[in-house]
Amino acid sequence: MSKKLFSGHTLRQIRADFGLSQVEFAKKIGLSTAYVNQIENNNRPVTASVLLTINRIFGVDLSAFEKNDLDRVVQDLQEIFTDTQFHSASVGRQEIHELVTRAPAVTQAIMDLYGALRTYHDRAAIADDLVQQGASDEDGHTPKQSAYDEVRDFFHYTDNYVDPLDRAAEKLALDIGLSRAASKFDALTGWLGDRFGLKVTQFPEYEGTLIRQDDYARTISLYSAVPQSTKSFLLGSVIAELCVRDLISDVVERARFKTKSAEGIARLALRNYFSGALILPYDDFLKAAAACRHDIQLLSNRLDASIETVCHRLSTLQRPGAMGLPFYFVKIDRAGNVVKRHSATRFQFARFGGSCPRWNVHQAFEQNSNKFTSQIAQMPDGVRYLCVATSITKHQPEYRSGERRYALGIGCEVKYADAVVYADGLAVEEIASPEPIGVNCRICPRDDCDQRAFPALDKEPVIDTGRRGIVPYQVKAAD
Repeated sequence: MSKKLFSGHTLRQIRADFGLSQVEFAKKIGLSTAYVNQIENNNRPVTASVLLTINRIFGVDLSAFEKNDLDRVVQDLQEIFTDTQFHSASVGRQEIHELVTRAPAVTQAIMDLYGALRTYHDRAAIADDLVQQGASDEDGHTPKQSAYDEVRDFFHYTDNYVDPLDRAAEKLALDIGLSRAASKFDALTGWLGDRFGLKVTQFPEYEGTLIRQDDYARTISLYSAVPQSTKSFLLGSVIAELCVRDLISDVVERARFKTKSAEGIARLALRNYFSGALILPYDDFLKAAAACRHDIQLLSNRLDASIETVCHRLSTLQRPGAMGLPFYFVKIDRAGNVVKRHSATRFQFARFGGSCPRWNVHQAFEQNSNKFTSQIAQMPDGVRYLCVATSITKHQPEYRSGERRYALGIGCEVKYADAVVYADGLAVEEIASPEPIGVNCRICPRDDCDQRAFPALDKEPVIDTGRRGIVPYQVKAAD
């Protein structure tokens, strides 16, 4: 090994996954308990012989020890410690990294505690608004963790890749013959009839649902007006419940979600994950994406999948030993709410508050649906990204239902730009001044940004009555 590898957190996670104590784990790999304890606490590096032993006994891919899994946790804690509403200490990145590496349980406790404090703070603000509106807060001020955030964090920290489901979907796609099928919808419909005796029908009038299943009549009914690719995706979710329910339950159980609501949302998300992996099986999609230089429109047309499904699938190509490009993926509504966020990159999404107005995903609403734009952007940590954005419009059942429009953002580090068609014409290597973007205004260190909504939480604004710039305040210099 060219460098010492301190990866105690990974070793600890492997041991926990197999339900072993330190004593049991040490015995299996032929080491003393004290030695294993030192590795887990990063007092000793993981040697090549230990890695090979773990690979032989437990079948763990060695790339798990090379991935910089802790970057995201460190970034999340940086955002938390920047919020000086709840503390007055100055905590540096090195200290945070030391905490995350040596005390992951304490790290998780801090993140949970901060989430609870934010919830109290936000609910107090809601209560104030209700009082001003003459209403009442019937639920009181009991803090509740967002189930959606809990599930999004689960996917965030697993690189948005779920190996057992992905492989099961790929095997089933091969059995059904989806890659060779002229119509994936027809192939799925025929297979459901042959395998489960289920008849797929369609209904013309929207009645508040896109799909409904009648177990007694052995029918699955789909709203006929949605695109064919959407119908295939909906059938894939049904097939997930029929074929991999136990696998999904195992993933949910191992994730140890804190609430039943989170478990329910996770099950839905995992069914959808399986559906996307079934429609776009891993190996075939990986090869097609590389051959098309990750042209999302071309992949959508060739593989009979929606733009959103293709974008999401690109962010999941993190199978050990067969990785695709590491992409982030985000879906935002017109109010700026983050509906989905996944990342296999170091790109940092805001856990609290909005996102940067300079990021081109927000500009996608200003252009026609399915029109793609790209930019070279640089985060405060100096990493540059190729950011690609578009907008999509969901099916509108009738005039009175209103249009549902979303912005989609996908991107990778610029070092992969040659493999992505959207970098063509950007002169990536020649750009001296990439677009400076941040996580959000709450923690962004760019004091001179002319699109700031407010100063960063750790900065003190100063109003000078004798002068004013585009932003109506200046920031007090650090002592």
